[in-house]
Amino acid sequence: MPFSISVVLQVVMALGLLNVWLVRTGSATPYRGGDARSLQEEFAAYGLPDFFFYLVGLLKVGSAIMLIAGIWIDGLVLPAAALVAVLMVGALVMHIKVKDPAIKSLPAFLMLVMSVSLLVLELI
Repeated sequence: MPFSISVVLQVVMALGLLNVWLVRTGSATPYRGGDARSLQEEFAAYGLPDFFFYLVGLLKVGSAIMLIAGIWIDGLVLPAAALVAVLMVGALVMHIKVKDPAIKSLPAFLMLVMSVSLLVLELI
């Protein structure tokens, strides 16, 4: 496993996703949408049904695992990064939908930038 910008992005993205979805799910943060104090409340603030919370969580944790495994297994990084990019676009749309201040969108925006950067690095 050679050190590369791609590997750094994979690890940072994966740890970020796992932190949000496994460690800080019930924690209030300044980035929660609307007036939500937990991740599940945030999905409710966006007007999304409960199953979306579980579906998105599964997709994000699965993507994080794929990003880590992709350090050693070819073919996993591209679909994981693409899925995270799509999910982050959705997150940004939700922040706009509830008229959040721009600062609340910062984590989703940064994750989108990292995802797109990883996609470009994987494709060149």
